[in-house]
Amino acid sequence: MENMFSLEGKVALVTGGVYGIGFAIAKALHDAGAKVIYNAHTEESMNTGAENYKAAGIDAKGYFCDVTDEKGVQEMIADIEKNYGGVDILVNNAGIIKRTPMTEMAVEDFRLVVDIDLIAPFICAKAVIPGMIKKGHGKIINICSMMSELGRETVSAYAAAKGGLKMLTRNICSEYGDANIQCNGIGPGYIATPQTAPLRERQPDGSRHPFDQFIIAKTPAGRWGTPEDLMGPAVFLASDASNFVNGHVLYVDGGILAYIGKQP
Repeated sequence: MENMFSLEGKVALVTGGVYGIGFAIAKALHDAGAKVIYNAHTEESMNTGAENYKAAGIDAKGYFCDVTDEKGVQEMIADIEKNYGGVDILVNNAGIIKRTPMTEMAVEDFRLVVDIDLIAPFICAKAVIPGMIKKGHGKIINICSMMSELGRETVSAYAAAKGGLKMLTRNICSEYGDANIQCNGIGPGYIATPQTAPLRERQPDGSRHPFDQFIIAKTPAGRWGTPEDLMGPAVFLASDASNFVNGHVLYVDGGILAYIGKQP
């Protein structure tokens, strides 16, 4: 059973793996035995990632690469193949969100979100699949979202992109399942990260932030998730334990999508 979850000898590329969810997933893959490679959009961010991995005792390789640039991604993958033997596990984690009412959102901003959250995973998957076919195996994990299933005010671009990413996940499964490539998604719920910290701050009167109250009330688990909550699911989907799981999105949301909410 232990061997089913082992990633010994595997090479894992985590896009946007500098901090937060991406870093937690990269650490989990490393702890299961994989060689971790991450990319960052800026040189400064890549250096921050190097410091974070070093502090965690992880020997990770960083690449400065814009995942929306197909040529840059292809060059990165070629270098990984040359120096590390190719990518066995791809985690498409890089992403952004812009919270703007749809009628006030610039088309350029909508396109930017779709470029990073949907087109970049297509570019990265396209780049690694030929090598996975040659190896005879491969794992692709797309970081989807509850917005792959639900809409919400001000996130039209993000929801459109993440909904598209769910269907890209299913289509990669459909096209390359017979090459022993499994493509699945992880759909995080609301995760406690430094970026969401302001939404969880106590108010001057000691009460919860209104958004914090909303999330707690909507989550059967009664809490926010943590990056660590995503580590087990990521190792499962990256390992031989999930060899017959394909085209699936695993929602790690504390039960939000299963719950209609309490009656007012």
